[in-house]
Order: sequence, then C-alpha cells, then structure tokens
Amino acid sequence: MNEPSFRSTLAKLQQLIGRDLLTRDLIVAVLATSMASIPAFLVGTLAVEMRQSFPITTQELGLAVTSYYLGAACWAVPSGRVAERVGGVRVLKLTPVIGALLLVGIALLSSSWWVVTVLLFPCGMVSAGTATASNLFLARRGKPSRQGATFGIKQAAVPFASLLGGLAVPALALTVGWRWAFGMAAALSIITAVLVPKPTQPRAPATQRRTSLVPKIDKAPIVLLAIAIGLGVFSASGMAAFLVSGTVHAGIAKGSAGLIAALAGAATVIVRIVSGFLADRRASSHFSVIAVMMLVGALGYATLAVGQHLKLSQLIIPGAVIALGVGWGWNGLFNFAVIERHRATPARATGMTQLGGRLGGMLGPTIIGLCINHFDYSAGWALAATTCAMAAAAVVLGDRVLTRRAAT
Repeated sequence: MNEPSFRSTLAKLQQLIGRDLLTRDLIVAVLATSMASIPAFLVGTLAVEMRQSFPITTQELGLAVTSYYLGAACWAVPSGRVAERVGGVRVLKLTPVIGALLLVGIALLSSSWWVVTVLLFPCGMVSAGTATASNLFLARRGKPSRQGATFGIKQAAVPFASLLGGLAVPALALTVGWRWAFGMAAALSIITAVLVPKPTQPRAPATQRRTSLVPKIDKAPIVLLAIAIGLGVFSASGMAAFLVSGTVHAGIAKGSAGLIAALAGAATVIVRIVSGFLADRRASSHFSVIAVMMLVGALGYATLAVGQHLKLSQLIIPGAVIALGVGWGWNGLFNFAVIERHRATPARATGMTQLGGRLGGMLGPTIIGLCINHFDYSAGWALAATTCAMAAAAVVLGDRVLTRRAAT
C-alpha cells in the first residue's frame, strides 16, 4: 500500500471510530493489559512443552494457574483504592516493569511446577493493579460517548494475550523452546512501560488524600455482579488453562491445538471490540446483552464437551470459538456497564467486581482440572457450560437490584 492510500485509509478509520481511540493512551492500556494477562495464558498453552523440562500433572498445572488468580484476587480491591489515590498513570508506569522481572524469573528459574506456581502469584497482583489503573486511566481521559468502544478494545487485550499464548506454541515453543516465549513477553512489557505517558497532575499530599471525601459505593448490586463475573471467568479460565491439552488429548496435533487456542482468542478479541462499539449506540440494556452473550457461551461449552467426548474436530473447533469468543467476549462491555453506573468511583467499583472475576479465575482451573482428572475433558467442559449459564442469571439479578436501588 503506497503512502497516500495508507493516509487515506487511516483518515477514514479515524473518522469511523473517533480520533480519541487511536491515541497513545488506548495503545498503552491495551499493551499493559495484554502483558499483565499473558503469564497465565503462556503457562496454560505451553504446558505440553514445559513437561519436557520438568514433570507437571494436569492438577499441578491447574494449581499453578490458580496461584496467578489468587494473587490477583488478593490485590483486586486494594488496587482500586491505590489507583484512585495516586493516579492510574503512576501505577501503569510501575506494573509493566515488575511484570517483566517476573516473566524473566519464570524463563530462567523454572525447574519444577512449584517454582512456576510461586512466581505466578505476584504476576496476578500485577494483573489486578494494571486492570484497575487502566480502567481509571481511560475513564478519566476518554470521551464518554466513545467509552464503550474504548473499554471493548482495552479488554480485548486479555484474549489477545490468549492469542499470543496460542501462537507461541508453533512460533517459539516448538522451535527455540518455551523459555524464550516468556523472555519475549518480558521485552514487550518493558516497551510498554516506556510508552506510558508522564502524569499530567501532581500527586496530592498524603494528608489531603486521607481527609478528602470519598464517595460511597452501594455494595449489594456490586456483590451480585461480582458473583456473575466470577462464574463467567470460572468457565473461561478453566477452558483457557486446558484447551490445548484437551485438544491434544482428543487426537489433534500440538501445533494445530495451539492454533485452535489462538483462533478462539482472536474470536474473543473481535467480539469484545464489536460489542463495545455497539454499546456506544445504545442508551442502556448493557447487562441484558451481557446475559445473552453468556448463554450463547454456555452453548459453546456444551458443544465443545460433545466434540471432546466424540473426538470430533468438527465440533471442537466451533465449540471452542463460540465458548471463548462469545462466552468471554462480554468482559469489556461488563466493565463499561459498571463504570457507567459508578462514574465517581470507577477504579474501586471495578476493583470490587474484579475480585469476583479473580476468584472465579482462581477456582476455575483448579476445579475444572480436578473434574478432568477424575472424569475426563468432556466433563470439565460440561461444568464450564453450567457455570456460564449461572453467570447469566446472576447478571440479570444484579442489574435489577442496581436499577431498583438507583430509582429509590
């Protein structure tokens, strides 16, 4: 493509989605979220290759990924408070550097499954801090009329990390080795830290931060929504951890299994972005749309369970794409809907709902891993389908309570 036509295409794209979406801020938020999310996905997709360096069972793999979500759960609520006190930009300057050091540690020091488990715990804390800081960062700096698309694109970074994890199998793990995949992710994290802009406002004195009036949050609907996102992430995290191993167990080659995970991750990226753009065209009903997406995702998990049981790639591929694409494509829309109802406290509100998501992510790999160990992969996918459908019901209930409380 020549330079004039490239500029013309870029101008049309800017006019279509808004100039504010093609800014450094959004790029930084996407990169920071991707790099904070990638450790757990890399462990899940590279588990087959890691077993050639040291033994790791399916249950140990589940515990390792659980450690990541446990760290994120422990820091989810405090991270929202920290971000709103010191500023999202300052947090985003620090978290990619810490994440890079941890990724290098996994690449160089991993000699057993418990070393990976220990290092994934602080990786989860980095992920939680990055999530709330980037939410505050975009909520304060972005245009309200474009924030549905903004958060859709930002949350697309999480499945984008899954996509990168899937591509790491044929690109790095099967060529130069799985440790190089973690090293490459560390390099990208450092680049992210360099791209984060400098804070535009001075940090308030500590006495002023302690004595300033802090808006309160109605906890009842937030708890229900946290349960909903927890159940939804329970299904998605369990699938992300065992999708490659499950497809290999069904008779699909390692490289092809990694590509299936990448395809499912790409579908989630597309769905999150599209749902965000559509949200900007709607005045309300965001949580209702989320509930429908969760139900469609439950059907995808059920299809994957049948395909796994029958070892039919014709069902495994579409089941994985629908389950992870639609069944996890609601995340950006969910954050946008929560922030829209809590404009004064975006970091703290999403930190509280994030706690539910992180707990779901912590329990998902462990419980689904135990289910797979005691039964089979199809039973694990059936469990994921059930919890995803329960998440849809919890979203509807939380939305009703939130609307009723707001009306009174």
